[in-house]
Amino acid sequence: MECMESIKTQFTNAGIPYTCNEPLARHTSFQIGGPAALFCTPQSQEQLVQAVKLLHDAGQRYYILGRGSNLLFSDAGFDGVILSTTVIPPVIQVEGDCITASAGASLKEVCEAALAHGLTGLEFAYGIPGSIGGAVYMNAGAYGGETRDVLAQVEFLDDEGQVRSLPADQLELGYRTSIFARTGWCVLKASMRLRPGDPQAIRAKMEDLMQRRREKQPLEYPSAGSAFKRPEGAFAGGLIDQCGLRGFRVGDAAISEKHCGFIVNLGHATCADVLELARQVSEKVKQDTGFVLEKEIRVVE
Repeated sequence: MECMESIKTQFTNAGIPYTCNEPLARHTSFQIGGPAALFCTPQSQEQLVQAVKLLHDAGQRYYILGRGSNLLFSDAGFDGVILSTTVIPPVIQVEGDCITASAGASLKEVCEAALAHGLTGLEFAYGIPGSIGGAVYMNAGAYGGETRDVLAQVEFLDDEGQVRSLPADQLELGYRTSIFARTGWCVLKASMRLRPGDPQAIRAKMEDLMQRRREKQPLEYPSAGSAFKRPEGAFAGGLIDQCGLRGFRVGDAAISEKHCGFIVNLGHATCADVLELARQVSEKVKQDTGFVLEKEIRVVE
């Protein structure tokens, strides 16, 4: 408690805004989660770096939150400090066939910048409801494309508050993972290498993929995107459907009727509901098919 009071004082003196006991359900696409002891909203990258160094020196637990599109927070909330990057103005720069974007820039914004400059290769990301930071963190992908296909370099904040950069081939990018998932380093900006393309063809592909998302994904309900990673040799949604679990629910958490790869919040789902649903679904799929499902949703407790 004494440490937290000291942090509040230092944030106040530095002009870094914060609130106490902020409901995390307001800040994730799942709309689930209890309160954060301290919810901090740095106004710039400089304030973010300052806040991380302050928290590191104080030994205070913290979590850096972007758009929250792949997160499930505990019903009890978070007993440390949440650093939200959503109010930091996004920066997108285009030089030749390279796009550099700050971590808080949405994938939609970056895809539209690529289109405006006639650059192709990022269309797969159009419609993914996340930020560049989150896309790098989990090597986001869809429709046959992944972030690592275009990523060139990333600037980040390490766990000691030092700004560093690494080329993509040193970021341990794998299926829905990266070095950032293992270390907790904070992505500050990412550079992507694209290719010149026909703007009409780029736009047509983006619109086609967005239409496919609307038709096949339960965008009308809160969710965290795909609930399970794709097991080798199968598709999670297909296995769940095969096991007769379409629409299966625990409390207000349910397997989507529209796409069995999604867990949706029907209104008042809790973290406990989602985790129990995921456990029962995984158990049934393993029992009936032999496949092991691993959660793609990141759980923060």
